[in-house]
Amino acid sequence: MYGSLPMFHRVGAAALKPGLENTIALCKAVGNPHHNFKTIHIAGTNGKGSSSHMLSAILQSAGYKTGLYTSPHLKNFTERIKINGQEIEEAFVTTFVNQHLEDFEIVKPSFFEMTVALAFKYFEMQQVDIAVIEVGLGGRLDSTNIITPEACLITNISWDHQALLGNTLLKIASEKAGIIKPNIPVVISESQTELVDYFQDFANKRNAPITFADQHWEIKNAHFHADFLEIDIYENDHLAFPKLRCELTGQYQLRNILGVLEMCKQLSKIGFTISKNHIQQGLEHTIALTNLKGRWQILQNNPRVICDVAHNEAGIQQVIVQLSSLTYDRLYWVFGAVSDKDIDKILGLLPKDCYYYFCQAQIPRALEVSVLYETAMKHHLKGEVIKDVKEALQKAISLAHSEDLVMVGGSTFVVAEVVE
Repeated sequence: MYGSLPMFHRVGAAALKPGLENTIALCKAVGNPHHNFKTIHIAGTNGKGSSSHMLSAILQSAGYKTGLYTSPHLKNFTERIKINGQEIEEAFVTTFVNQHLEDFEIVKPSFFEMTVALAFKYFEMQQVDIAVIEVGLGGRLDSTNIITPEACLITNISWDHQALLGNTLLKIASEKAGIIKPNIPVVISESQTELVDYFQDFANKRNAPITFADQHWEIKNAHFHADFLEIDIYENDHLAFPKLRCELTGQYQLRNILGVLEMCKQLSKIGFTISKNHIQQGLEHTIALTNLKGRWQILQNNPRVICDVAHNEAGIQQVIVQLSSLTYDRLYWVFGAVSDKDIDKILGLLPKDCYYYFCQAQIPRALEVSVLYETAMKHHLKGEVIKDVKEALQKAISLAHSEDLVMVGGSTFVVAEVVE
């Protein structure tokens, strides 16, 4: 599949095929499986992956057989397609591909289009109660946007893939808003001042009930522990969840959780049985229930090594906020990027009192490490080039003392090479 189908996350925009025609044609060839199970659709610049996993964990806790489709994967292709946290069997993947080789020849799908059809067929055959479907890129023209979901969730909107989605927040939001369907409830996780009216008008024109989660839910008393986050959650000024524990501990999860809670409320309105206990169990055991990797994941202690897949301006900003809440002596950062990001803006955000090991993930889309290093020097960052990601991490660990911190990130693909 990697060799014969163009894959955006490896080669970039050259792999994209605008429009939904290919996905529609391919899904028709495999029997339109997406018509035979319920779905939830999640889009956004940052937070859609974490939100998808939290929501999936809650639905699993509520007893629903829950499909989960996300991208990209970190280690294995099968991570993209799960049911109750269990990855799709490799045998199903190979059988599906072999059965539909003629369809691939006719339709000529991208890697992502093929994967969407595969996921939908798997969920149908496994008779899931509901599937949480994460958008790959954008929303309006994303291959997943052929579904008619029970409800939609749109998380944070910020700068990413401007060359493909637009060079203003409004243009980017218009692509994400493309998942909003007539008469289907939509939840917006975060009321961003410049976008509230746009989303409201877009939803009104489609008669889609819209709710801004942070206008109804509020988090207070957030305490970040080594392996969990403890928070008080208020709904319309009333304490709804005292001392709720969440297994995802990144500072940025405070925004994502609000959207997930409101989505649970909307699902309850349309017939799903989701109790407070289900929500508590799902949020407290998200990683265990869904096998999520790479979101503020602690790889080891003494010295502590943390990785995070944040890879754009807003995501890196949140990682830096989270780092500022920790206590450590010295910070080392194993850092790499991809070539289609605004690396100047990202490097401009990084802390100066840190020592960097600049590296390059083993994908065609990776930013050449010499270019990364030269640009970093212009931003007065201290560090050195160690091209191989694992070698860079080992060097950082060997120099770090027990009270130091080693961060790994800048690109999903850098994290992918160190997560086991």
